[in-house]
Amino acid sequence: MEEITALSDKIVTLSRNAFLKTSGSIDTHVYYIESGSLRIFIGDDAHEQIIRLGYKGNLIVALDSFITGKPSNLAIQALKKTSIRVISKYQIDGFLQTESNRILWSTLLESLIIQQFEREIDLLTESPLQRYNRVLQRSPQLFQEIPNKHIANYLRMSPETLSRLKKS
Repeated sequence: MEEITALSDKIVTLSRNAFLKTSGSIDTHVYYIESGSLRIFIGDDAHEQIIRLGYKGNLIVALDSFITGKPSNLAIQALKKTSIRVISKYQIDGFLQTESNRILWSTLLESLIIQQFEREIDLLTESPLQRYNRVLQRSPQLFQEIPNKHIANYLRMSPETLSRLKKS
């Protein structure tokens, strides 16, 4: 990860609720979270679905747009004051000139894909309690960094259900 973050010569600080990327835009950057937290979501104010949450030490990206160069329906928003390292596609392309870096990048992408795949399986097959326990096991820091209402949305349950599960 240090090899990737060393590419960045730009740090951006976002205020709470500020957008890093809006729906319909093209994203040509990968972001490393130095502090704070972000969410990737789809939808509008009436009905939003969180796809991914990120906090200190995570890479976050609208991967569909980054790979294809096309607009994405995903938005990325700060949940609290957040500092990120911005890494451009141009910087990544230069980084990928060596075999060892291509292997590292491939490993990072594979990890992101597996995380999304596990999440999709959870949402399709598991009860709220099982989803909560699996996320708690995989990412206990999530519950320290992200507000409960966003975790509940991410887990596709009501905030009340999440609160009840946390108490039990």
